[in-house]
Amino acid sequence: MIKRMRKAMMIIATLAFLPMQGLAEEAGVSAEMFTANNTWMMVATFLVFIMHLGFACVETGLTRAKNTVNILFKNTGIIAIGLLTYAICGFNLMYPGDFNGIFGFAGWGIAATPEEAGIAYADGAYTYWTDFLFQGMFAATAATIVSGAVAGRIKLIPFLLFSLVYVGFLYPWLGSWKWGGGWLDGLGFYDFAGSTLVHSVGGWGALAGMIVLGPRLGKYVGGKINPIPGHNMPLVTIGVFLLWLGWFGFNGGSVLSADPVPVSFVLVTTSLAAAAGIIGSMVTSWLVQKKPDVTMVLNGALAGLVGITAGADVLTVMQAVLVGVVCGSVAVISVISFDKAKLDDPVGATTVHLVCGIIGTLAVSLSPDFSLGVQALGVLAYAAVSFPFALILFFVLKATCGLRVSKEEELKGLDLGEHNMEAYSGFQFFTNV
Repeated sequence: MIKRMRKAMMIIATLAFLPMQGLAEEAGVSAEMFTANNTWMMVATFLVFIMHLGFACVETGLTRAKNTVNILFKNTGIIAIGLLTYAICGFNLMYPGDFNGIFGFAGWGIAATPEEAGIAYADGAYTYWTDFLFQGMFAATAATIVSGAVAGRIKLIPFLLFSLVYVGFLYPWLGSWKWGGGWLDGLGFYDFAGSTLVHSVGGWGALAGMIVLGPRLGKYVGGKINPIPGHNMPLVTIGVFLLWLGWFGFNGGSVLSADPVPVSFVLVTTSLAAAAGIIGSMVTSWLVQKKPDVTMVLNGALAGLVGITAGADVLTVMQAVLVGVVCGSVAVISVISFDKAKLDDPVGATTVHLVCGIIGTLAVSLSPDFSLGVQALGVLAYAAVSFPFALILFFVLKATCGLRVSKEEELKGLDLGEHNMEAYSGFQFFTNV
């Protein structure tokens, strides 16, 4: 009886495989390769999803214990907002098909017939649904970057509203300029996995939020910079390693196939840039601060990862190392410079994602196939739209529903003020600045 059942299952599987094999031949790819591609893209999607846990850990650890619930709530809400808005309109804004190169929209919602979603889609590389989910995981990242920079003093509702508009509209619209075949793509601008399209777009939003909100209470008093250390370095370290793990999917999945040669090459350049970022930040922080700073070293790893993201597939291995060292070193100077300018970024998000995103995008021109001028034009184009858009949006939210929590709420912590909860119940935390 068992043998008969097994034989029947094999026959059913073969019959189901034959139509797919026929479609595969029409698309010019084997059914096996289609399955391998799609499986790798789904694994990459899972890895990018894990990055959101990494962001939550980094932001939580680098901020005060009394704001932990608030950070975790925002990072959870962002994933939901990112995926749902990407399904409603974002996917079709970023990939509108035939459009004028500046703005296009393929319609509301996502839908595809079984034939369109399968091997006939993307030349047999992966399914329509896998493509949507992989890209949707990227979308939420832009708002997550903003979350860390404005931590400890922003109201929850305005932040969620900002995320809704920024991720639902601005991010996919600007993404269409390159990844959707828009005007920057036509000029030859290159951003493999999003140093500019994801990271600097989020970084410009973070910078705007910091400016409109102002610093945390007690951060800059009497012309002095008062350090407000994070409460949990082990959590920050866990978060950085989760992000590094996730970057294997972020960059490796951006090959958009399971082709072993480019995928493995991208994973090598990604890892070496992160390692070089650690060394660059370690040496620089030791020289500048006279003591090795673990937060600088951890952010150095992220700086290297962000920097290599634009050119992970086109730069040589040693160029990737160079990008990592430069980004890691610059990250230390940038964090200190933002502090001196009284721009309060609790987690260094503007340094890691904005500054190093720009460096990485320009570094693509180390490859002879790409122009520094075109890369710089792309950086300026995204800055010219992202920063004013975020600035205006924050000012509108400030004027309508208010942006910053009260002094009393900030002192006792956003966990109690915004959520009436404690992450570490039973512990007494100081409420002074």
